Amino acid sequence: MPQPIRVLIVDDSAVVRQVMTQLLSSDRGIQVIGAAADPVFAMNRMAQEWPDVIVLDVEMPRMDGLTFLRKIMSERPTPVVICSTLTTQGAETTMQAMSAGAVSIVAKPKAGLKQHLMEESDDLISVVKAAAHARLKRISPTAAAPVAKVAAKLTADAVLPSTPHRAMSETTDRVVAIGTSTGGTQALETVLRELPSNSPGIVVVQHMPAQFTAAFAQRLNSVCDIEVREAAHGDRVHDGLALIAPGGRHLTLERSGAQYRVSVVDGPPVSRHRPSVDVLFRSVARAAGRNALGIIMTGMGDDGARGLKEMREAGASTIGQDEDSCVVYGMPKEAMKMGGVERELPLRAIASAIIK
Repeated sequence: MPQPIRVLIVDDSAVVRQVMTQLLSSDRGIQVIGAAADPVFAMNRMAQEWPDVIVLDVEMPRMDGLTFLRKIMSERPTPVVICSTLTTQGAETTMQAMSAGAVSIVAKPKAGLKQHLMEESDDLISVVKAAAHARLKRISPTAAAPVAKVAAKLTADAVLPSTPHRAMSETTDRVVAIGTSTGGTQALETVLRELPSNSPGIVVVQHMPAQFTAAFAQRLNSVCDIEVREAAHGDRVHDGLALIAPGGRHLTLERSGAQYRVSVVDGPPVSRHRPSVDVLFRSVARAAGRNALGIIMTGMGDDGARGLKEMREAGASTIGQDEDSCVVYGMPKEAMKMGGVERELPLRAIASAIIK
């Protein structure tokens, strides 16, 4: 039997500590080794036993979570999942935490906290397991643990039927579609920061809870030459613009005359995600065909693998991030196995490929 993933919970809310301990401990592949009310208590516990994953609040007494995170990453890098409130300030602080090295986010509301966490228990367990596989210096990926009981896994058929559809080819417009998950916030920043202001239009799915994608887009917009914003229904895709799928909703690309536009649509989770990379990639295969470039980057699971194959079959160029530069080599690996990846590139080479 593989060793369970050792998890330390750091949150000043007694309710969060209690409920998270109960939920995570219900999975055989996870062992909660402690629950601390603040980073000072956490460091005392970590001196006795170092965790494989830390679930960390960002707003706490004595030492805030962001300071604690930076200390960990500078001294002994460890996969950290941020547990953040659904507020504007919480979202902004969370984006700073992601830039500082956190690998994923768990959202918590101000009201109905216990019920929310219990309803999202499958997602919480999946996020912690994905974090445990993160390729961080001096931390070995934890062996795969028994899979927890989860909801049925839907394909992109649940949002877009698979009826063959030939993309219009009488255009010189190009569109880039990017899909990513665990480790993707840092990877996307690396790619988008290197693009000039006249880069082709980009549509992105980054697995992230609702309320955080707007702050994520704003952060990217502040450091990139291209414009980056959260997608709104009907937005036109054009050169110099990257549109980020809103958390909790699917993003699709459509052809509107001589232009590309996006639709932001409801629907069930696909490949257990909403937004789903598979849904975006399928829509791009239909709307843009060989005028598109599909890129799948770091992330756990296989969301996007089927969609990237559909893009390649429609004539699009496709790229997978290589294993050495991925935080989690899951999504690109599955896309490669399915035949969706035309070529693999290290993270630092992806921006150049987009420009070319």
